[in-house]
Amino acid sequence: MYKRISQILTLCAALTVVFFSGPAFAAYLEGAAVKLRALDKVTGRTQDLEIPIGETLRFGTLDLTVRKCLKRPPEETPETTTFLEIRETPQDEEEQLLFMGWMFASSPALNALEHPVYDVWVIDCIMSSGDDASSKE
Repeated sequence: MYKRISQILTLCAALTVVFFSGPAFAAYLEGAAVKLRALDKVTGRTQDLEIPIGETLRFGTLDLTVRKCLKRPPEETPETTTFLEIRETPQDEEEQLLFMGWMFASSPALNALEHPVYDVWVIDCIMSSGDDASSKE
């Protein structure tokens, strides 16, 4: 049941991005990388991770792949949205897809990774060096 609710919320969030990025609102800026924060609940260790778009980074038993990072321009209300795939490869087991969807920096609990050992949430989009927009919100 919770998985179905999560899917519905993901769809609503994606539709919100589509509808509110129309002509009445400025277009989202695409980032070159994303900054995530990951927590290992067993050790209490947090780590900030910078992952370029299209690449995969390993954190513990998780493989984090960033597909897209969108950020509102500075004149709009701050929001960072990231499409992630999170897979886990436990020792001597097959890889499992744990999460695929949009995460929002302003609402980390809206569409979160549900895992007993790890938490992952979005901090910011990192813009390319040639872009005028800064990565600060």
